[in-house]
Amino acid sequence: MKPHGIDVILHVKVNSGFDELGEEIFTDTTKTINNVLVVPASSEDVINELSLSGKRIIYQLGIPKGNDDNWENTVVEFFGKKFRTVGIPEEGIEDLVPLSWNKKIKVERYE
Repeated sequence: MKPHGIDVILHVKVNSGFDELGEEIFTDTTKTINNVLVVPASSEDVINELSLSGKRIIYQLGIPKGNDDNWENTVVEFFGKKFRTVGIPEEGIEDLVPLSWNKKIKVERYE
């Protein structure tokens, strides 16, 4: 059986203008990302992240090759629940990474 991912809803902040003081106004929109690999975090990763940042990660997401969305400090939805990304995505060289995913990011439960 060939590995495959699921659809994940990514919350994206879009600049929708400026307020009367010249500060940017952002609108939260959603975007469906296909073929995102969802893997439970290892107990070692959970303990390391908890001791480093105080965040309790649950899953790691494999981000499909070619995706250029911002995955830092954003909300994602899958399995009917919301999660927040932790840290910045780790990225490998697309041509040198086998299969369909070349980035990964950790997520914690949100809500």
